[in-house]
Amino acid sequence: MRDGYAITAAAAIGLSAAALTLSAGTARAQPIQGPYISLGAGLHVPNTPKATPYGPGWGTGRVEMNQNFGFNANLALGYGIGNGFRFEIEGDFLRSTLRSVGGTPFPTAGSGTVRTWGAMANMLYDLDIGSPWVFPYLGVGAGYQWTKLNTLSAIQPGGPFAFGTDGQAGTFAWQAIAGASFPIPNMPGLSITADYRFMDILGGEKFYGPLQASANGPVTTGALKMHNQYNNEVVIGVRYALFVPPPPVPATPPAPPAPTAARTFMVFFDWDKATLTDRARQIVKEAAQSSTQVQYTRIEVNGYTDTSGTPQYNKGLSIRRAEAVASELVRNGVPKTAIAIQGFGETHLLVPTGPNVREPQNRRVEIIINS
Repeated sequence: MRDGYAITAAAAIGLSAAALTLSAGTARAQPIQGPYISLGAGLHVPNTPKATPYGPGWGTGRVEMNQNFGFNANLALGYGIGNGFRFEIEGDFLRSTLRSVGGTPFPTAGSGTVRTWGAMANMLYDLDIGSPWVFPYLGVGAGYQWTKLNTLSAIQPGGPFAFGTDGQAGTFAWQAIAGASFPIPNMPGLSITADYRFMDILGGEKFYGPLQASANGPVTTGALKMHNQYNNEVVIGVRYALFVPPPPVPATPPAPPAPTAARTFMVFFDWDKATLTDRARQIVKEAAQSSTQVQYTRIEVNGYTDTSGTPQYNKGLSIRRAEAVASELVRNGVPKTAIAIQGFGETHLLVPTGPNVREPQNRRVEIIINS
C-alpha cells in the first residue's frame, strides 16, 4: 500500500463526523439496548510508515518501513442506549512483518515483526434501513496504542549497509469504522459483523536499540522515531447482546363468538280468520318479552295459509294474519321499525298437503327474532 492511497487524518475525521451527524438526523435507529460483547479478526493492511533513525553515521534522513500484509484481532465490551447509539471499550492487536526498508540509495531487505496493541473508546451508531437482515453502522474511536519492533533488521545484500533495532513505544491513536451487522435468525442477540477500520497511530514514538551504519561498522545505541502509522483493517466477527428476551409468542386470536340461533315463535289461526285467539295473544306476548332479553337485529313476521281457497285470496289472508301479529307485538312494546312483515300465502307448508286441504298447522304466523 503506497502513501498516495492513504486517507489523511483530517479528511477521515471530517467524513466520519459528517456521516454520524447525517445518520443520526435522518435514519431510524436500531434499538440495541443494554450490554454486549463482540469479537473479530481479519486482514491488516499497513500503509508504508516513515521513520527517522538517530545515531552516529545516520544523520536525520527518513526511511520507509515497507511491511507485508498481516492480521488483526479485537475484543470489545459495549452498551447500547436504545436510540441507535452504542459505546464500547475495545482491545486490539495488529501484526505484520517487515519486507524491506526504502528511502536509502540502495535496495535493503528486511526482516522482523511489527506488533501493535492497545485500547480504544468507540462511539457507534446503528442504522435501520428497513431490513430485518442487515443493519449498517458507523463509528469513531480514540485511544492509545503500543508498537513493538521485534528484532527488526535490514541488510543490503552484498553491501556494507546494516540496520537493526528492537524496542517498544506508545502514543495516541484514533480510528473510523464503517460496517454492518447481520442478525442470525432464531438466535436472539447474536449477529455476524463485517466492517472496515482506518486507524491512525499519530506517531512520535522513539524506539531505542542498536543502530549499525554498515555491516562492519560499530554498533551504537540510537533511536528510531516513527511517524504516523496508517492502518487499514477488514474485520469479520460476532456480536452478542446480553440479556435479550426471546421474541414474544404471538397471541392466539380469540375464537369468534358462535352465532346465536334465531328464536322462532308460532301463532296459529282458525280457518279463514286473521284474528288472534287468547292463546295466540299469549304467544305473541312471550315473543315480545323474549326480544327484550337479546340483542336482536331484525324481527320477521311471516304469514301463511293452508291450501283451501285460491292462491290470490290466500296471499292476502297471510298478509292480514302477519299484520295482526305485528300490531300485537307493537302493543307489547316492540318498536314498529324493528318488524319486517311478509305474507307467503299457501307456500312453505309446514305440513305438506294437496290442494283444498284445511290443515290447522299450515294456518300460522312465524315470529323470527334474529340476533
